[in-house]
Amino acid sequence: MEKKPAVIGVAGGSGSGKTSVTNTIYETLKDHSILVLEQDYYYKDQSHLPFEERLKTNYDHPFAFDNDLLIEHLGQLLQYEPIEKPVYDYSRHTRSEQTIHVEPKDVIILEGILVLDDERLRNLMDIKIYVDTDADLRIIRRLLRDIEERGRTIQSVIDQYTNVVRPMHNQFIEPTKRYADVIIPEGGHNHVAIDLVVTKLQSILEQK
Repeated sequence: MEKKPAVIGVAGGSGSGKTSVTNTIYETLKDHSILVLEQDYYYKDQSHLPFEERLKTNYDHPFAFDNDLLIEHLGQLLQYEPIEKPVYDYSRHTRSEQTIHVEPKDVIILEGILVLDDERLRNLMDIKIYVDTDADLRIIRRLLRDIEERGRTIQSVIDQYTNVVRPMHNQFIEPTKRYADVIIPEGGHNHVAIDLVVTKLQSILEQK
């Protein structure tokens, strides 16, 4: 049987702890050949649009992502071919001219809010994970992150959460939970669930 990398999808709402889960799995398996591919590097190029139009971008909607390119790149990595991962420039609300060279590995963690939304992506995954965290914890984490790391005001974060993040989560992200093989409550703090995922992944790697 032809050897192929193992692919783990890690989805969940903003502030759910999916990045913590991803980092924990990565650190646990770092003796293996492993890489992380983040969906939010694959927002669509908007250079053809006026800047005023780009400002209206809803980054929590499935249409914001260039899944065609993501699937193409994932396919290359599955064939053990390197890729040039795009970089998104949030100050210009479009794709940067820079790219990041990524070498193929034996394990690919695909992480993002909507990685389970596209059936084509799901079909490439060996394990599908949904990180399920209560809304109150997610908004608190988002508040702290956006204020401390992005210089946002409390009111602007609350307005964005109420008007965009929450409705998009309920409409598009939360429903993808039904596609998950494993649902991890409370993100990176759930060591039992993560240990089970790592054990399963090690079994998949041995089979491959």
